[in-house]
Amino acid sequence: MTTHFAKPDAGSWTQHWPELGTAPVDYTDSIDPQFYKDEQEAIFKKKWLNVGRVDKVPKKGSYFTKEIAAAGEGTSVIVVRTDDQTVKAYHNVCRHRGNKLIWNDFPNEEVSGSCKQFTCKYHAWRYSLDGDLTFIQQEHEFFDVDKDQYGLLPVRCELWRGFIFINFDNDAAPLQDFLGRLPKSIEDYPFEEMTEVWSYRSEINANWKLFIDSFAEFYHAPILHAKQSVKEESEKLIQYGFEALHYDIDTPHSLITSWGGMSPPKDPNMVKPIERILRAGLFGPWDKPDIEGINPPPAGVNPSQHKQWGCSSFEFFPNMTLLIWEPGWFLTYHYWPTAVDKHIFECNLYLVPAKTCSQRLRHEMTGLAFKEYALQDANTLEATQTMIGTQVVTEFPLCDQEILLRHLHKAVGDIVEEYRNGSH
Repeated sequence: MTTHFAKPDAGSWTQHWPELGTAPVDYTDSIDPQFYKDEQEAIFKKKWLNVGRVDKVPKKGSYFTKEIAAAGEGTSVIVVRTDDQTVKAYHNVCRHRGNKLIWNDFPNEEVSGSCKQFTCKYHAWRYSLDGDLTFIQQEHEFFDVDKDQYGLLPVRCELWRGFIFINFDNDAAPLQDFLGRLPKSIEDYPFEEMTEVWSYRSEINANWKLFIDSFAEFYHAPILHAKQSVKEESEKLIQYGFEALHYDIDTPHSLITSWGGMSPPKDPNMVKPIERILRAGLFGPWDKPDIEGINPPPAGVNPSQHKQWGCSSFEFFPNMTLLIWEPGWFLTYHYWPTAVDKHIFECNLYLVPAKTCSQRLRHEMTGLAFKEYALQDANTLEATQTMIGTQVVTEFPLCDQEILLRHLHKAVGDIVEEYRNGSH
């Protein structure tokens, strides 16, 4: 069969990275409770985790909390913009009796807001935005308490292009070193211009890696997402099949670039009537925003410079996907494990703010189309988790278009193995 796009000289993308091998992949790592516990220790307590963008803390005193069960049951972090406009993070724990410091009606729910200081609900101990203990209720009743010794416990916090990352390991390498070379090629993309956000969140009954698998390949798209297109177009796509334009790996991170995300379509009849009316759909609004850095985008967004380029999906290990679309917007996926067979899935769409009612409707069309698209994957993954959990089959063959799945499971396995061998 003739391929649609050129492959490396090695003959396939997978063989281009021979260390990945071509044998079936063992998916026991997605059903074994002990393996999940080791992932928590080796990955989620040690690696840089993206918790959102600076848009979530726009001014002094703005804060939000993040529940990260994968770093230990009950782990909760406060992210805040301080008096000097620095973004900092702290463990969400009062130093008096260990009460959760910031929460509203339900202690396990994430919250956000703005304040001048943090006050514990239990005994009213107060902390500045910089984490200093500033007030102890009835301080004279205590015994030689030095407030300088009882500030909030900090969590390492660093930024890349407005994306906020935290790390629970004080000995970890700096964020820039961890992210490697892939982000350097897209630093000039105008992320800061896209501040209109559409967010979805859902609990998925599947291992966190299975959802990353789904977004790290588009081999499934013509089949699973067949109803996203009109019937005639869908049938054409199934016959055509899928091949990516380009893959790149900078372990543990990776990249896939694809055709199929361009707008407007070559033929408006390829899409549904509502998309033609609104000039928007799954791939975003048809009319690009008029901002610098979009047309053309930085070279790293489309590294192979294919004219058919539609989207680029950067997998930032361990649990963040950054997907940049040709029409001039981007989205993020996050996968937050809560058990070996459960995780919280978050999707955030970032667009240049709408200035007219028509633009707003186009953004709504994109948001709704994406929600349906993501839930199709989620539903399928729950069926996958159920079946691999039976262990009737534990090893699965992967095609060349599933190379990033092979890479992900090897990267996770290598890190866990290193941890088990005591090299952590």
